[in-house]
Amino acid sequence: MRYELYYWPTIQGRGEFVRLALEEAGATYVDVARQSKSGVSAMMKMMQAKTGTPSFAPPFLKAGSLVIGQTANILLFLGSRHGLAPKTEAGRLWLHELQLTIADLVQEVHDTHHPIGTSLYYEDQKSAAKQRAAEFRKERIPKYCGYFERLIAGSGGPFVTGRKLTYVDLSLFQIVEGLRYAFPNHMKKFQRKIPELIALHDRVAARPNVAAYLASDRRIPFNEDGIFRHYKALDK
Repeated sequence: MRYELYYWPTIQGRGEFVRLALEEAGATYVDVARQSKSGVSAMMKMMQAKTGTPSFAPPFLKAGSLVIGQTANILLFLGSRHGLAPKTEAGRLWLHELQLTIADLVQEVHDTHHPIGTSLYYEDQKSAAKQRAAEFRKERIPKYCGYFERLIAGSGGPFVTGRKLTYVDLSLFQIVEGLRYAFPNHMKKFQRKIPELIALHDRVAARPNVAAYLASDRRIPFNEDGIFRHYKALDK
């Protein structure tokens, strides 16, 4: 099946979790807003539709007649179709739960630089952002990363659920990459406390399809418009 991915063309953002799954699976897809001059307009038109199943915000994926929104929901769909999720219902639900936990973490990352309001510039909320980022570094990174560290250590295999890679492993790779970009000083010290998670990151990065993707121009570099942003004031 040929997929159409709709997401903003200049940032990794939440769409990157979907891209990683598609790339690992070797799926055929079009990154519509990046590969078409009218892609953003087409995306907005789909979101503003009055009929069908319009998504509130990107990313969303078109698969045949289906349009699926929300990152975790898209990965739930792709996982069972491309061998990136367990075959049992219980296993798939557990994986979906983990991806929703990752979604919570991603939102908290976003809120370190936009703690008051998304519509306000970072420069308008610097003081609050500094306070929020300090709490995030001290309390939330250890809480989230420690949780996944424990799961990997107890899985009986190299990945979160054991011997087989899933889309959650791909998402955790992206989390480590993003945290290293946004908080390089903090992560340089903290990552010593999460060796299992760092090892998982490295195993994912070495997978042939992922490695090829990371070396290609399909991988958008991190930048200050995405979710993971590096501001020196927030990385003390």
